[in-house]
Amino acid sequence: MMALSRADTSVLGRWWWTVDRWTLAALLMLVGFGYVMLLAASPGVAERIGASSRDLFILKQVFFLGLSIGVMVVISLLPVKQVRRLALLGFFGALLMTAATLSMGVEIKGARRWLHLPGMTLQPSEFLKPCFAVVAAWLLSETRSIGWRATVAACFLFLLVAGVLAKQPDMGMLIVVGAVFCAQLFVAGINMIIVAGCGVAGVVGGVMAYFVLPHFRSRIDRFLNPESGDTYQVTIAMEAFGHGGMLGVGPGEGRLKGLLPDAHADFVFAVAGEEFGLAICLLILAVFGFIVLRGMLRLLGEKDLFIILGATGLLTQFGLQAFINMASTLHLIPTKGMTLPFISYGGSSVIAVALGMGMLLALTRRRLMRADAE
Repeated sequence: MMALSRADTSVLGRWWWTVDRWTLAALLMLVGFGYVMLLAASPGVAERIGASSRDLFILKQVFFLGLSIGVMVVISLLPVKQVRRLALLGFFGALLMTAATLSMGVEIKGARRWLHLPGMTLQPSEFLKPCFAVVAAWLLSETRSIGWRATVAACFLFLLVAGVLAKQPDMGMLIVVGAVFCAQLFVAGINMIIVAGCGVAGVVGGVMAYFVLPHFRSRIDRFLNPESGDTYQVTIAMEAFGHGGMLGVGPGEGRLKGLLPDAHADFVFAVAGEEFGLAICLLILAVFGFIVLRGMLRLLGEKDLFIILGATGLLTQFGLQAFINMASTLHLIPTKGMTLPFISYGGSSVIAVALGMGMLLALTRRRLMRADAE
């Protein structure tokens, strides 16, 4: 690709010279981290659950990681108009499948969030997140041309999504979607009273969830008072960080990861802490921070409100998801079953993150010609 000339007017040539290659490189670095952590964490999990092969999770995730790279690159080739259409189709498709989980979904730990498909289990709400961020950006950007009706439509779709997620229930996902939507409302210049009202509604909703949803209440109680319930995974995760120290015990040498049921998924950051130490954990944190900050800086000088709002929503979602995973592993917030983008095991999560980052790369490409936006 480096041999491509700036005079190359092919789709690939224009893509290479307009896409944010630094962000792309950082995303590929996260995929690399994901592969390394998979090698470290998954064999022990596969052995503990009695899987047919210790490499079961590795083989599956390598396929999904490779597929995610392809998805991300292909979507980043799309012009802005096609990104909008893709998000619209993806949103309604994911919304229907998410609603279908309420009656056809697999119940795990008291929640119905997954659909059984041939050969895999799908969590459609993962795809709902990035698609909603882009659709909401489109509607909010139309406020200047068609007035308040566009904002009302965006709020209606948010309430629809919130209702389905609350019914599952998936409060963590709802919090992320709500935070993304509030960030977009703020950037769009909506009256601050409305934004503050959304914040108050979120707090009230959280308080209601605490009293209505036993599972949600249990997580809050265990965070505030660890003696009130089972904090096994968090306790082991904190021990793993302490055992790893600054430079870790070495690849494959971690012993506490064998005690973590979700070492390959929600608590993969603890495995990184034990085997590679604080230095690699800080590097992972820096890569996530770089992607978010780089994306925001990329928007400086951008005139298209849809691109600004869409990229803001996708970046907020990406950064917030990473923060929630790492902070809950470090016991800084209540635990939440949310994956670390590109690093945790999970096909739905990896492909959905690739979808969102592909759309981000497409939206933030430097458009040297008006035709690139069409």
